[in-house]
Amino acid sequence: MNRVVVPLLVAHVFSLLGFATYAAVLPLLEQEWQMSNTEAGWVASAFFVGYVATVSTASALTDRIDARRVYFVGALFAASSSFLFAWAAHGVVTAILAQALLGAGNAATYMPGLRMLADRGAGENQSRYISFYTSFFGIGVACSLWFAGHAVGAIGWRLTFAASGAGPLLAAALVAVATRGIPLSVASPSARGPLWSQLLPLRAWKEVLADRNCLTYTLGYAFHCLELFGMRAWMVAFLDHAASVAGGPQILLPVTIAAAGSIVSAPSSILGNELALKVGRRRWIHLVMRTASFVGVVMAISAQVSWALAVVLVFVYGMGVMADSATLTAGLVAAAPQRIKGAALGLYSFAGFGVGGITGPALFGATLDIAGAWPSASWALAFLALGLPCFLLPWIDTRLHGAGPARVGEE
Repeated sequence: MNRVVVPLLVAHVFSLLGFATYAAVLPLLEQEWQMSNTEAGWVASAFFVGYVATVSTASALTDRIDARRVYFVGALFAASSSFLFAWAAHGVVTAILAQALLGAGNAATYMPGLRMLADRGAGENQSRYISFYTSFFGIGVACSLWFAGHAVGAIGWRLTFAASGAGPLLAAALVAVATRGIPLSVASPSARGPLWSQLLPLRAWKEVLADRNCLTYTLGYAFHCLELFGMRAWMVAFLDHAASVAGGPQILLPVTIAAAGSIVSAPSSILGNELALKVGRRRWIHLVMRTASFVGVVMAISAQVSWALAVVLVFVYGMGVMADSATLTAGLVAAAPQRIKGAALGLYSFAGFGVGGITGPALFGATLDIAGAWPSASWALAFLALGLPCFLLPWIDTRLHGAGPARVGEE
């Protein structure tokens, strides 16, 4: 494996240390701040508001300047957000501001990090590097959940947020030591324009969306992220609910189970990408999206029956949701023209983290509140709301491309 890949993967994990801190302490803050489920969901969604406000600029800038420079700024933003939450958050509004800053910081580390990997590999190696990178996102989330979930009992939630701010700073230091700049490829149309055009590279985006493979990957990623980030934001709270309803012995804390589920799901992304290379990306994406959305609803229903069954299905659901993640990203990287690859990654991430990420946690919380009159069904309805777009994607794909072969990235 390329000698730069491992340091970039480790830095990726460090950069995400603050990512799931709010999710880990959400049940505690809901009580302390007297938040409704909808308010709690919007605090989680604020991360993606900051992400979407930054990601197109951060990604498109990598067509123009060294991606490492963008990464360093993003790491500083991510660290600052954790410190802000630790010392200044006293309710919904201040928490939203801190989470939005965290989203901006993670946008400016995640996509430039992906670009650094893409520029250092080709062919199957490039696809595998990307599959590892997207999978390590889950490992980073798991480490964040585990750290926050165990630190909060010892040092309180404010010091937990403060400590998580060290992660992005360590990531920046590792990238600085392990990587060197490489010459930029042929400039994209947006990169040849003025710097302000990076904020909204519409001309490059239009070219990306004109390619139906790129369009479908981007749409699929939006649906994937809606389910993924909605699930991650509320999984600890769901496990708290399952423990209170089903009863019986609970050996592990909900936050530990959620972290373990995130780690277990990481290999499924890598394995899924390998299987997709053999059976075809279109077929794999269709199968995974429909199966995972179904499992999510069954998991929610199982909480009424058995705590142990719910825990098992948490792991199955997490693996299912992640099984097409690397396939979607590797397919977009392969399909996008080199001269606008940065802009394509920006639009792709805009759709996933922006449209899907903003909508997912807020939609889940709002569904819980709306379905509050039917408490036994509210969690199942919330997971149904997350999974329905993924369940419908194969039909949408067929309408966009027709039923013939070699469509959704079957190169």
